[in-house]
Amino acid sequence: MTTSPKLNLSQAEALSQHGLELLANGEISEAATAFQAAIAADPGHIEAHHGLVRALRDSEQFDAAIEAARALIAVTPEDPLAQTSLSIALQKAGRIPEAESAAGRARILEWKQQLAEPQSTEGSHG
Repeated sequence: MTTSPKLNLSQAEALSQHGLELLANGEISEAATAFQAAIAADPGHIEAHHGLVRALRDSEQFDAAIEAARALIAVTPEDPLAQTSLSIALQKAGRIPEAESAAGRARILEWKQQLAEPQSTEGSHG
C-alpha cells in the first residue's frame, strides 16, 4: 500500500508534537510514551528520538536515556546534537569520562559540518 508510509509519518509527527506538549506541561511519563509511539510509527523520526531522550533524562531514567540517545545516534550518526544528547545523559548518570568522549565526538561532527559548508568570501584578504 503506497499511502502507508505517509500515514505513518503523519502519525509519527502528530505523536511527537503531542509528546512535546506533554513535556512542556510537565507530564514527563506521558511524553515518553508519546515519543515511543512516534518512534514505533516511524523509526527514523529524529525529533521523536530527541524528545524521548529528553523525557527519560528529565524523569531521571538515565540508563534508558543513554540507550535512547544511542538509538538516536544509530539513526543519525553525523548529528552533533545526538552526540550532545548522549553526553548529557552520560553526565547525568555520573559517567563523566564517557560523557566527555561523547562531547568530543559532537564537537568533531560540528567541525566537519562547518568545513563542509561553502566558504564565505566575507572578511577574506586580497
